[in-house]
Amino acid sequence: MRVVLIILGVILAAVGGVLAYRSFFIEPHAAIVISNAEVREVPNMARVAGGLALLAAGAGVAFFAALGRRR
Repeated sequence: MRVVLIILGVILAAVGGVLAYRSFFIEPHAAIVISNAEVREVPNMARVAGGLALLAAGAGVAFFAALGRRR
């Protein structure tokens, strides 16, 4: 059971990291801000936050499953 939780945690963390990276740097941006000086694209921060949450949750699951319970 511990091995399955560790593997699932690592997979969940990897998916979250890829989602956060792609939505922050690669994917099309959510909005365009136009000012007098420049035109700037703003990343979709909801997807970035969701990816970071998945990354943290997956890392936490893998970490606590790897620690185990000492009896």
